[in-house]
Amino acid sequence: MIFGRVSDSRIGCEARQDGGVTLIDQLPPTADPDALYEAFESWAQDRGLTLYPHQEEALIEVVSGANVIVSTPTGSGKSMIAAGAHFAALARDEVTFYTAPIKALVSEKFFELCKIFGTENVGMLTGDASVNADAPVICCTAEVLASIALRDGKHADVGQVVMDEFHFYAEPDRGWAWQIPILELPQAQFILMSATLGDVSMFEKDLTRRTGRPTAVVRSATRPVPLSYAYRRTPLTETLTELLQTQQAPVYIVHFTQAQAVERAQALMSINMCSKEEKERIAELIGNFRFTTKFGRNLSRYVRHGIGVHHAGMLPKYRRLVEKLAQAGLLKVICGTDTLGVGVNVPIRTVLFTALTKYDGSRVRTLRAREFHQIAGRAGRAGFDTAGFVVAQAPEHVIENEKALAKAGDDPKKRRKVVRKKAPEGFVAWSEDTFEKLIASEPEPLTSRFRVTHTMLLSVIARPGNAFEAMRHLLEDNHEPRKQQLRHIRRAIAIYRSLLDGGIVEKLDKPDAEGRIVRLTVDLQQDFALNQPLSTFALAAFELLDPESPSYALDMVSVVESTLDDPRQILAAQQNKARGEAVAAMKADGVEYEERMERLQDITYPKPLEELLSHAYNTYRKSHPWVGDHPLSPKSVIRDMYERAMSFTELVSHYELARTEGIVLRYLAGAYKALDHTVPDDLKSEDLQDLIEWLGEMVRQVDSSLLDEWEQLANPEEMTAEEAQEKADQVKPVTTNARAFRVLVRNALFRRVELAALDQVDELGELDAESGWDAEAWGEAMDKYWDEYEELGTGPDARGPKLLIIEEEPQNALWRVRQIFDDPNGDHDWGISAEVDLAASDAEGRAVVRVTDVGQL
Repeated sequence: MIFGRVSDSRIGCEARQDGGVTLIDQLPPTADPDALYEAFESWAQDRGLTLYPHQEEALIEVVSGANVIVSTPTGSGKSMIAAGAHFAALARDEVTFYTAPIKALVSEKFFELCKIFGTENVGMLTGDASVNADAPVICCTAEVLASIALRDGKHADVGQVVMDEFHFYAEPDRGWAWQIPILELPQAQFILMSATLGDVSMFEKDLTRRTGRPTAVVRSATRPVPLSYAYRRTPLTETLTELLQTQQAPVYIVHFTQAQAVERAQALMSINMCSKEEKERIAELIGNFRFTTKFGRNLSRYVRHGIGVHHAGMLPKYRRLVEKLAQAGLLKVICGTDTLGVGVNVPIRTVLFTALTKYDGSRVRTLRAREFHQIAGRAGRAGFDTAGFVVAQAPEHVIENEKALAKAGDDPKKRRKVVRKKAPEGFVAWSEDTFEKLIASEPEPLTSRFRVTHTMLLSVIARPGNAFEAMRHLLEDNHEPRKQQLRHIRRAIAIYRSLLDGGIVEKLDKPDAEGRIVRLTVDLQQDFALNQPLSTFALAAFELLDPESPSYALDMVSVVESTLDDPRQILAAQQNKARGEAVAAMKADGVEYEERMERLQDITYPKPLEELLSHAYNTYRKSHPWVGDHPLSPKSVIRDMYERAMSFTELVSHYELARTEGIVLRYLAGAYKALDHTVPDDLKSEDLQDLIEWLGEMVRQVDSSLLDEWEQLANPEEMTAEEAQEKADQVKPVTTNARAFRVLVRNALFRRVELAALDQVDELGELDAESGWDAEAWGEAMDKYWDEYEELGTGPDARGPKLLIIEEEPQNALWRVRQIFDDPNGDHDWGISAEVDLAASDAEGRAVVRVTDVGQL
């Protein structure tokens, strides 16, 4: 959000939402620093905003052409400084880049800057999306800018770089992307911004040395909304009750796992959070919002009680609803994780830490000062509050011991008899001293995370000039300690030799016209480092498949899935499920414990075509070495779902993924886009087209925002971000996509065929209880089938359209369907008769099938 000081908090909120005069119209005739500053300040004043002193200081340095490092608290208006920087760059006729760590923040900033500078002047690049890429203002992820910097270096058309959330420079896996532009773009003016930078003296000197510009450090220890801190030894419910009574809500309760956040929300349902009038307002704002999943139905109960849940595993539409209710002031408590620390627009008055330690993937440790300040800084938002509060809870066993001692009173005998509860095994302790140290501590200095890859070498070799000198500069003049630099040099030499041996790179006897002494012997695909890096491998692998194979469509899916990033939570759940089923089978077969444990090590999640694809990948990367930075990963999420004829809800339930359903949906949406865009039209068989349509429609019915976003990005002038959100919440009727709906119907019926083949009549009874076909009715029907046949087919023929008869009755808003069983004799005289209720299907976003008969025609 962009804002300065306002005389009234309510005015501040309105001013931020009102675009006012387009800033591009305020450009002065010259790039004179004084004229630029005056024009920008005038524009801000027209919006009812007065610049903070640190904003004035930063903007004066920006318009004068200096690099600026902005280290100011959360909510202090860094976005205003960024807007002023873009304004100055446009006046100088320079291309200016804004970078953020995650795509959601990039797209949010894109729409914000479209309002300020006009859609024709703002573009976006996120690696898998490109909008108006030739615009003078570009919003992108740090990785995209790093790729441009490696590809073009000092010749890149980059005049200015605004890097938001610059503390990501220290992220182990991604920090390199924040360093590369600094190393490779000496022509650019840099504005580095974060609330938690710590000591930046190294960056101050380094930027000046590299760019030849002075570098100003703008700090502000004074928050626009001051914070007060408290350490509590009372049970959390008592602490929370007091905060509510003293008007310190909304309260964000910080947990360090998603499970803890959801469990806390459930536990707090016993506290009366809202008045009857407030609950009525919540219900009114929720309106006809569709809670389509099990977690969603629980969330519906929580929010109607005034309790929100917010974490990265939720569906986007649920997070948006929580944010919307919070912005309306209707949620008193939000139970969430520490992910709220990055760019989420939720007004919070109090941040309540349930712990001061976290598990970081390898061990439980005390929070770092940067982590603490990043989360605590969300308390007290300008434009909403005049004060913010940060509260930390003592460990639970300490609270219980304090309570027991208080009950004993001052009697020494009674106090000695109190049996003190011990800390849990492996517990990492924290105390009020820990809290005070975190409050007083500056964020730790940022640690360099440089790394060398095939992509880096290929990019540098491809650009004009002496690649050896360019790589020497990268390897010896980065921010790493000398010991690490030597390790990177050895890796670079090894990669270069492999490129040379593979014939990808050749030495030249004399420099070419552009000064190269080595060159590539292959043409790199356009933006090869930006887009899905294995998409060209997928195109090559498609040729290995037989279009006449009954499994062709699913094999195509497996090729595409192997090129996608691993959804770790889904794969872990698949592996756990497979191992659980294997243990049950081995126990039934009488396999001894030790042997069971040994066999389990070989059981993993499904990996279709693993051998074929691995061999093809190893061959392909010999001539396309950059794919070596992106390992192939065969997996089966879409394929498993389609083969089992599972809906989204059934997939989440089957693998117990309710807490991470947002991650599941993001994977499905990414897979849909990859299938739709990667597979050439001439390779899309009818079955594959059906599957792609089914997948896209299923994603839209669960939460259309992930797909609507791409339409919105392609046509930003046609729809604002707010309008797109409203559209996402108004789901298109599922029956309007006839092709996809037929597949949904087919899958719903085939699901019943599969369960019938496995004789799982209890599950069938649950599916069709409302139709009157309970487990007993299914059991009786299938007993008659088994009397006649020994098998029930579930192969490609069984699930194909030939064994499904659909009779449409538009006047009755229903379809009559007959799913024919694939019996071993080929008689095809048994099957399931059912009705499909179109109106109910539209209401629920799925095929609502009601069984009317199971038996012989």
